[in-house]
Amino acid sequence: MMLNSHDIQQIIPHRYPFLLIDQVIKMIPGKTITAIKNVSASESYFQGHFPNEPVMPGVLIIEAMAQAGAVTLLSLEAYKGKLAYFAGIDKVRFKRKVIPGDQLRLEIEITRTKGLIGKGIGHAYVEDALACTAEFTFAIGK
Repeated sequence: MMLNSHDIQQIIPHRYPFLLIDQVIKMIPGKTITAIKNVSASESYFQGHFPNEPVMPGVLIIEAMAQAGAVTLLSLEAYKGKLAYFAGIDKVRFKRKVIPGDQLRLEIEITRTKGLIGKGIGHAYVEDALACTAEFTFAIGK
């Protein structure tokens, strides 16, 4: 299942400048998703992070992974129209810098759900190089 930016905005409430995924290239709703974030030099955070060596902030990489996970969860009929919130972030590791011009590929697997709480694992890649990995706990809310 492929989704463009307009489709994504029908599922999650995030909007520019905080919508951090540009497209979904494959998804099994509620289970797995592969999404793309095109990292552009014009993004405002690069003005201060860092002026002479622009690097995408790690917290925004984590947020992009969380948004991708939210898209796959909120695509399920039971969760349509709801919000997905962070309940925890564990085992985060950053492996390489993400810089302007990179294309971040976000691969998320939902590993467990019970009621409105669940867990997932995320990996962010630039080409075939692992940039970040993390485990998430989430809560579905209204």
